[in-house]
Amino acid sequence: MPSLEPRVIENDVWQVGILPETGMSTAFGRIRHDGAWIDFMRPTPNESYGHASDCASYLLIPWSNRIKGGLFRFRGKDYQLKVNAGDGTAIHGTTRDFAWKVEHADGRSVVGSFDSRENPGANFPFAFSTRAEFRLDGPGFVNTVSVKNEGSEPMPAGFGHHPYFQRAIASETDVAMLEVPCTEYFDLDMCIPKGPPLPVESRLDFRKMRSISSVHVDDCLTGRVPGAPIRFSYPESKLDVTMQCDPLFEQIILYMPAGRPFYAVEPLTNANDGFNLYDRGIRGAGVFVLEPGEEKSASFVLKVS
Repeated sequence: MPSLEPRVIENDVWQVGILPETGMSTAFGRIRHDGAWIDFMRPTPNESYGHASDCASYLLIPWSNRIKGGLFRFRGKDYQLKVNAGDGTAIHGTTRDFAWKVEHADGRSVVGSFDSRENPGANFPFAFSTRAEFRLDGPGFVNTVSVKNEGSEPMPAGFGHHPYFQRAIASETDVAMLEVPCTEYFDLDMCIPKGPPLPVESRLDFRKMRSISSVHVDDCLTGRVPGAPIRFSYPESKLDVTMQCDPLFEQIILYMPAGRPFYAVEPLTNANDGFNLYDRGIRGAGVFVLEPGEEKSASFVLKVS
C-alpha cells in the first residue's frame, strides 16, 4: 500500500510536509517562531492524509473552483465533466484525486508530476500534464505549478492553490489581520458569477489591513494591484507573513467559514465557472488557452517578515 507519510522539507524558518500520494497536497506548513514550530497553515489530522480537501493546502488543476453543472463550452463544442460536488458542480479540477510521481526530493524541495494520459479516470476531456514544485528559500516557501497541453488541439486551462490558515495562533483573541489588494469582485449566485466583476463592496474590501470576517465569506476577488502582496498579521504573536503572487494569479478567493478555526486565501488563475465566462466573452474569466505542446507556469511565495 502506498505510504501516506509526508515528504518533509525544512530550514531555519519553515517546516512543510508534502503528500505526493494525495495529489501533491500540503499536510502542514509550520513557522519557527520564538524558538518553537507553530502551525501557520491549518494542520492536517494524520487520519486525513489521504483526503486532499482536509489538507493544509491542495492543488486545483486544470481548473479552479466550480464549473456550473459540470458543463462547459469551448470553441463551439460542449464538454460534460463528472459532477463531484454536492451543489451540482464540477469543482477544483481533477489532479488532487490521484497519486503524483515524485521527480525530485531533498531537504529543501519536492517536485512532482502528473500526466492525464497515464490516469484514464482524470475528469477532463483534454490530454495534459502538470508539474508542481515546493521549495524553501530562506524565509520564503515557494509554490510553483505548470500545466502543459499534451494533445493535438487547443485546450482551455487554469489552476490554483487552496491553502488554509489558522484563524488564531497565540490565543483565541490572536485573530488574523489580512490585507488583500484587490479592487473588484464577482457578484455570485450559489458561487457562480452573475456577470463581469464589479467594484469591491465594503464587506470584502481588504485593501487596508483588517481583522478577518466573523461571518461567512466565500467570494472571488479580482483586480489585483500589480506587485502588491497579500499580508497576514497576528497581533499577539507578532507574526507577519506576505503572499507574493505572479501576475497569472488574477483571482483571490476568500473563504472564511463562520465558527471554524481556519480560513482560506486562494491564489487562482481563473474565476469561478471560468470556462463558461470565457466562452461568453465576460471580462475577468482568467482562463488561458494552451496550444498543442504549450505550457504555462506561475508561482506564489509565502514569506515570513
